[in-house]
Amino acid sequence: MTELVPARTPVRLAVLGQPGVADATFPIRRIYCVGRNFADHAREMGAEVAASKAERGTPVFFLKPADAVVTDGIVPYPRGTHDLHHEVELTVALGTDAPPGVLDRTSAASLVLGYGIGLDLTRRDLQAAAKAKGLPWDTGKSFDACAVASPLLSKADVPAIDTLGLSLRVNGQLRQQGRFSDLVWDVPDILIELSHLYALKAGDLIYMGTPAGVAALQPGDRYSATLNGTGLQLAGIVVDGGATG
Repeated sequence: MTELVPARTPVRLAVLGQPGVADATFPIRRIYCVGRNFADHAREMGAEVAASKAERGTPVFFLKPADAVVTDGIVPYPRGTHDLHHEVELTVALGTDAPPGVLDRTSAASLVLGYGIGLDLTRRDLQAAAKAKGLPWDTGKSFDACAVASPLLSKADVPAIDTLGLSLRVNGQLRQQGRFSDLVWDVPDILIELSHLYALKAGDLIYMGTPAGVAALQPGDRYSATLNGTGLQLAGIVVDGGATG
C-alpha cells in the first residue's frame, strides 16, 4: 500500500505523575466539548437555566479538531474574526475504551486517566452571526489553534475533582473562576451522556464547560490559568496571526 500523503502524527499531551515513566504522553484521538455547563455562563450567554437537575434536559455537545490543540501556550490570533474569546475549562482525558452500550457512573469514572486545564477559544462574532440565523456555529468553535491544553495530571494525583475549581487571569487581572461542584453535569454525567451518542475511546479529551466571565483576547495578551488545589497551570500569550480580517 502506497500512502499518497504522509500520515499525521497526533498531538500529544505530557502526562505528569506516572510512576516509573519519565516521558509519558497522551495522544489525542478526539475532542468533545460541553456547552453551558456552568449556570452562570449560560445566563451570561442569554440561555435559560433549569431550576433543578431534574429539569436540566440534555447537555450541549460540539467537537473540535484534534490537530487544533495548542500545547506551547502560543495562540495565533485566528483569521476571520475581530472578537476572539477565552473560555477556561477542566479537561478530562480518557485512558480506556468504553465498553459497548451506555455507561453507568462507575464504569464512566473508570475511563478517566487524568485531568488538565484547557482554553476553548471562540470566534464569538462568527458564532453570534450563525446563532442569529439559526445556523450551525461550527466556524465559531472549530478552527486552527482553537483549543489550548495543559499537561495532564494523573487521576491518582488529583483530589476529588468536585472539591476543586479553576481560575483564569489575563494580563494579571482575574477574568474567570469557578468550582466544579457548580457544574450542571459532572464528569460521570457527561461521559454517560456522550456514550448515548459516541463510542468513547482511549485518547479522547473532554472540555467540560466554562464559568462566567468570558471576554475578548487581543494580540499581546498574556493568560494564566490554574487548576486550584493541584499546582497545575496553563500559561501563554496571544500573538498576531497575520490574518484578522
